[in-house]
Amino acid sequence: MLLRTKLFGKTIEFRSVRELMGKANEPKSGDELAGLAATSIAERVAAKYVLAEVTLETLRANPAVPYDRDEVTRVIDDAVNETIYNEIKGWTVGDFREWLLADNTTAEMIRRVSNALTGEMVAAVTKLMSNLDLIYAAKKIRVTSHCVNTAGLPGTLASRCQPNHPVDSPEGIRAAIYEGLSYGSGDSVIGINPVDDSLSSVARLLDMTYDIIRTWQVPTQNCLLSHVTTQMQAMKKGAPVGLVFQSLSGSQMGNQSFGIDVGMLDEAYAMAQKYCWPTGPNYMYFESGQGSALSADAHNGWDQLTLEARIYGLAKRWKPYQVNTVVGFIGPEYLYDAIQITRAGLEDHFMGKLTGIPMGCDACYTNHARATQNDIENLAVLLTAAGCNYFMGVPMGDDAMLAYQCTSFHDAPSLRQTLGLRPLPEFEAWMEDLGLMRNGLLTDKAGDPSFFLSR
Repeated sequence: MLLRTKLFGKTIEFRSVRELMGKANEPKSGDELAGLAATSIAERVAAKYVLAEVTLETLRANPAVPYDRDEVTRVIDDAVNETIYNEIKGWTVGDFREWLLADNTTAEMIRRVSNALTGEMVAAVTKLMSNLDLIYAAKKIRVTSHCVNTAGLPGTLASRCQPNHPVDSPEGIRAAIYEGLSYGSGDSVIGINPVDDSLSSVARLLDMTYDIIRTWQVPTQNCLLSHVTTQMQAMKKGAPVGLVFQSLSGSQMGNQSFGIDVGMLDEAYAMAQKYCWPTGPNYMYFESGQGSALSADAHNGWDQLTLEARIYGLAKRWKPYQVNTVVGFIGPEYLYDAIQITRAGLEDHFMGKLTGIPMGCDACYTNHARATQNDIENLAVLLTAAGCNYFMGVPMGDDAMLAYQCTSFHDAPSLRQTLGLRPLPEFEAWMEDLGLMRNGLLTDKAGDPSFFLSR
């Protein structure tokens, strides 16, 4: 297979699909440090030009890790709808891009084709798109899910209430939850990243969050973002688990570094269907972020965008309620500055939606990255325009436990009002009943956590 073109009178050739995919990617510090990125703008343009002529069939035949060596590859490839695949396998990546962006290509058409895609196909078309392309195409795609409430509906934007605490203080976490709920944060989930991953600590916080949900009849679900094995123990002990969480990587080796495999998550999914207290049917919550496989030296020489796309194909196996990319959390070693973080956030959101999963984003950055709160707010506006399902809600946008900067409790209401969106319908009705919201706008009672101390 010849992967070459002539640019400015010079022939540029790529030795493999793997090399081509790496060099067609937009600049990422992680790819550069790993020696996978284009060494010049001209080489990047040439790679994109050649990639546009590669067929989807070729990409399926060249996965990031071979089928016989990697269970992530097997999960994704075995799930391909062969009838639909045979209709599109002759498309070039350029053809695929034009089809996605065409005015007459509908959400229903895209959702059908998503059943025939592998992560490599999704990643390849993403590399050919501008930021506006990613927004426009993602906006077409709606992926809904249901646990206690319905996420992803047109005209809605949800928020995860993230009340983390540096010592897992139940009192401190409870106060932060009340503040978040008073601003309308929490319709996606009340989700805590615990400091202590022990069964006793996780069960205690599950009980506390469930007590708040039950006492105030909040139409949402709870989740402790501990290791999946701890949550499985909690379910067996009768703890009230709303969503089951796990971080994912795009290769078998990457997931092994997290202490998980497909069989373990199959077991967790079966337990969630049996033990989780909401009605469902969607019970799983996954997080990702470009660079996870690279940081574990589990990328097999492939670029971080392609490994990220494979995560979404893997997550689809368990019909998640929500997935999000923690886009700037992994640090400047992988996404150096606001430009790269913004690009990766738009890429990840689009790839998740194209794969067919309900996608949100933790629009965030670490303090040693070249980014500011204004940059994260810019990304949140762009992603909201693209139809992002949900963001994080963190007190003052500063996570006291994880020590990173994120979107605040205030941001979701501001984004909703700016772009004409509402909370999830069940949650908005609850806020209306409590007098915290009227006609989509927060009332004077909003933002005062002492409101919840009356009971």
